Amino acid sequence: QVQLVESGGGLVQPGGSLRLSCAASGSIFNVAAWHRQAPGKQRELVASITSGGRTNYADSVKGRFTISRDSAKSTVYLQMNSLKPEDTAMYYCWSYPSYWGQGTQVIVSS
Repeated sequence: QVQLVESGGGLVQPGGSLRLSCAASGSIFNVAAWHRQAPGKQRELVASITSGGRTNYADSVKGRFTISRDSAKSTVYLQMNSLKPEDTAMYYCWSYPSYWGQGTQVIVSS
């Protein structure tokens, strides 16, 4: 099976930025997404990217987050700018058809 490993999470102040990376073993990324789950809440889709490069974002992150991929490196990224406390969550990488990473923690706090 494909293995996904996220990195780049950490503690950041409100208004700051982080870039999450998801490196995959095996096949390159074609369709991928980032999800997040905050304590006591359901996991939600944050951003996705199709094989053709079309992107989609949750309303809460539009204009602040950017998903991208580098198929040659088998890596998908999530650039997060203007971070807010409500962005605090575990962030998970997903790749078609059903692969998940272990998650990386993002904490936005002063």
